[in-house]
Amino acid sequence: MISGATGGLGRVVARRLAEEGASVVLLGTDASRLDALASDLSLSPARCLTQVADLTDAPSASASVDAAIEHFGRIDILAHLVGGYAGGTSLVELDPTELRDMLDQHVWTTFNLARAVVPHMTAAGWGRIVAISPSVVATPGPNLSAYAAAKSAQDALLMSLARELKGSGVTANLVVVRAIDAEHSGKAGWATPEQIASTIAYLCSDDAGAVNGARIPLTAG
Repeated sequence: MISGATGGLGRVVARRLAEEGASVVLLGTDASRLDALASDLSLSPARCLTQVADLTDAPSASASVDAAIEHFGRIDILAHLVGGYAGGTSLVELDPTELRDMLDQHVWTTFNLARAVVPHMTAAGWGRIVAISPSVVATPGPNLSAYAAAKSAQDALLMSLARELKGSGVTANLVVVRAIDAEHSGKAGWATPEQIASTIAYLCSDDAGAVNGARIPLTAG
């Protein structure tokens, strides 16, 4: 299951996991973009399911998980790649709506999907949850309070979840990036979508079963 599937990173991750042999559930908010991605992946309907979902809404997130379980019988992987950035405004000038929007995109989508998918994974005794964390979480810069607060909260949710999952066969990990180099500019410290996808593919493998509650940095460059 790939949330934010039609974004720049989501498309690359979907293709990489499909190439590894995975069937994919593509989650997004635009049906036409989801259909275009499914067509681009050239997977049979037996290996690809698209779901339009508002992941900030718990029933919508649960319905997408239920549809995936009905179609495939299980969910092994959740690559939570919902994006969204807001910055450039000082805290005292920040519109509260901007903070609420960031919390919706990063905290509530994570909370709703994790609550829906984890029981299926733990019942099966195997599962992988991976999300992206920006390096600004550790050292927030100025004028980033809404974004940094929301991503910090997302990180806290998943790192706490990782401890709850210990010994269950299910893991939760974060891939830390300074920025996503979608244009392959080669900027120092930026990670390409392909590098991130390769890291996610590893974290979702059997070989990564002992990696849980980790923050994997892709910031050297």
